[in-house]
Amino acid sequence: MRHFGHLSPQVRRELFHKEPAEFSSQSPARLLSVALGATLYSPATRPRLADDVLKQARRGVVSMVLCLEDSIDDAEVPGAEENLVRQFAELAAASGAGSAEPPLLFVRVREPAQITSLVRRLGPSTRLLSGFVLPKFTEERGIPFLEALTAAEADCGRRLFAMPVLESPDLLHLETRAETLTGIARTVDKYRDRVLALRLGVTDFCSAYGLRRSPDMTAYDVQIVASVIADVVNVLGRADGTGFTVTGPVWEYFRLQERMFKPQLRQSPFTGRAEELRAALIEHDMDGLLREIDLDRANGLQGKTCIHPSHVAPVHALSVVSHEEFSDATDILRPERCGGGVLRSAYTNKMNEVKPHRAWAERTLLRAEAFGVAREGVGFVELLAAGSI
Repeated sequence: MRHFGHLSPQVRRELFHKEPAEFSSQSPARLLSVALGATLYSPATRPRLADDVLKQARRGVVSMVLCLEDSIDDAEVPGAEENLVRQFAELAAASGAGSAEPPLLFVRVREPAQITSLVRRLGPSTRLLSGFVLPKFTEERGIPFLEALTAAEADCGRRLFAMPVLESPDLLHLETRAETLTGIARTVDKYRDRVLALRLGVTDFCSAYGLRRSPDMTAYDVQIVASVIADVVNVLGRADGTGFTVTGPVWEYFRLQERMFKPQLRQSPFTGRAEELRAALIEHDMDGLLREIDLDRANGLQGKTCIHPSHVAPVHALSVVSHEEFSDATDILRPERCGGGVLRSAYTNKMNEVKPHRAWAERTLLRAEAFGVAREGVGFVELLAAGSI
């Protein structure tokens, strides 16, 4: 699979200076953690879940979480588990018959025992499972989940990843935050090879104080939430080799219609209709989402948790590395500049200082591998218009 792989080769050539790389569930974890992109959540109770998964794959989704936790009622859990096993079998049969390749699939569980039980029940269709999402993760709660994951991995003989969700009140409350973060850091470091990414449960953070941000506000406008994000990145998102990929929080708002643009706009994204496209974005209440994605990147987060298909294309379009970013990053990382120094950017609009900007450049080139590099003159609007097809 690859990002923007649902587009024709000709359209990709028009969009990209360097196309996104192909990857699979067996690719290196460092690439996969960035390539997750917009991770689309779906309740595991959906009766046509297998069809839904393949439909979203055809629209450019590359990672999905099938949820057995907060998105379903407590009484629905046994039926949801049965449905999940049945739908995985259907997906396995469809992929064997030459159907579209499904996205990277993760299951959000409630209890550690569900991990080992589900892996046994999935049987051969476990080959389509990339791992599990672990809710309300702390050191105390997380270790049993990770031990169960290790046992399940041994049972099925397949690499399985964990994606802990950081959403506990102990992480939010000031008097317990430092100790909780330290415990989480100890735990994920011990299981580093199995932790693909850390996810932020901002809705739960808001819930602890009876808050809910409006569609005009980002998570960073809610100061108590912004402070937690900053501390999580401070401890767990460092660029010195000890950090992990931390993903952006969920955006809760969406319009009922999935298509963001009128058909005529989406048919010709390269013909100077940028103002019409921007107007369409505003019309569909996407301004808050776009600002939050920008702030995610500025604050060290990658990708985003998504609860609606219309959010996927904006996340992916804003993840593509611009031609200017790519130019700066490659200049900074040239072997002859490993000793440091300062140079003017090829775009002649900024200073590139080799040593301080090196970690940024390395992260940028990793994102370029996953999402590609836009052609000079191709921006977010063109990428979004093409990616929304």
